[in-house]
Amino acid sequence: MDNKNLAEMATQVRRDIVRMVHKVQSGHPGGSLGCTDFLTALYFKIMDRKPGFDMDGAGEDIFFLSNGHISPVFYSVLARSGYFAVSELATFRHINSRLQGHPATHEHLPGVRIASGSLGQGMSVACGAALAKKMNKDSHIVYSLHGDGELQEGQNWEAIMFAAHHKIDNLISSIDVNGQQIDGPTSLVMNLGSLREKFEAFGWQVMDMDGNNMDDLLRVMADAKAATGKGKPICILMRTIMGKGVSFMEGTHEWHGIAPSDKQLADALNMLPETPYGDY
Repeated sequence: MDNKNLAEMATQVRRDIVRMVHKVQSGHPGGSLGCTDFLTALYFKIMDRKPGFDMDGAGEDIFFLSNGHISPVFYSVLARSGYFAVSELATFRHINSRLQGHPATHEHLPGVRIASGSLGQGMSVACGAALAKKMNKDSHIVYSLHGDGELQEGQNWEAIMFAAHHKIDNLISSIDVNGQQIDGPTSLVMNLGSLREKFEAFGWQVMDMDGNNMDDLLRVMADAKAATGKGKPICILMRTIMGKGVSFMEGTHEWHGIAPSDKQLADALNMLPETPYGDY
């Protein structure tokens, strides 16, 4: 996809997100909307993916979502990129649906490689998968996404230390730095300080990226890919706006985990014009 098509797809994914969460009056729209541009670019432009789904992911780039509560954007992008029927998005969070509130492997949903309901575990899994690729002489890349508030979980830092020590240089981990978490701004809940200084002190190469600017996103991700294989894991500090694309949701933790009303849904869809890809 070129940038115009990527932008249109990102708009469609945002329409999917607000509609999915509204329908069941449950879910996490804020972080999903903020990470839409990243996941759209990742699946439609950046990753070298095989058709279909193979859990092992041999001979292709793979992705792990660590902050699993942003499942609406993950499910939408997986469906829109061909892992399962777009119509299945209508079952989001229904009983016995494969599209549960947090992604899980029990439902055998194509595209989902780990359960990510509990925060803080994705970095460990990504390290293991990337190390396995190196051991198997597989030159492909492992990508992962993590919330900034999620880094308050200590397991992350053990994995971050592990990755640098073992020179896992086929790993690109992006941090959604939106400054918000369920209870408020990260700076007030538990100040993270300088993430750049932390990751660099742990031996990672660190890059900065505007996660809501497609041009900058594609440029930095290309730079990150070019930096793989040089002895260091790569961290991308991805600045995003929680709720991006829906003005009344933007920049506040209040939309971390609540659903829009009927009127709010209508207002949101008016801000997100219909696209050639069509609603589910």
